[in-house]
Amino acid sequence: MHCPHCKCQDTSVIDSRLAEEGRAVRRRRECPKCNHRFTTFERQELSSLIIVKRDGTREPYSRTKLERGIWLACTKRPVSQNQIDDLLNKLEEKWCANKKEVASSTIGTDVMRALRKLDKVAYIRFASVHREFKDVEEFKEEMNKLFD
Repeated sequence: MHCPHCKCQDTSVIDSRLAEEGRAVRRRRECPKCNHRFTTFERQELSSLIIVKRDGTREPYSRTKLERGIWLACTKRPVSQNQIDDLLNKLEEKWCANKKEVASSTIGTDVMRALRKLDKVAYIRFASVHREFKDVEEFKEEMNKLFD
């Protein structure tokens, strides 16, 4: 592991423990060259999960790509990194438990449901991209469902 401060390649682990309800390993590391301490997380790679896009093409699942989309919806909202991590961990477990392939529409719908419970504004933002509203009336209809 490279030190993010001085780029030294020889860092040592000073503490390890389970994190994210046993889904990751949290390691505290220290650089012997500059004494900088930093934290890393090790998670199981979900490389075997394939996403089936709307046009039928397939691509490997990318947690980073999905997390970036969720964070865009949560911009300037009272949502923490831990809440996003928990949301993604639960959804990834669900998707991996059943299949090797998951439709992108399923992923979008599941994220929308989770965001609806977490933050209504983030839900509407994400839904507006995922559902591709055709006009203002469709958007109003979704807003009315949310707040009725």
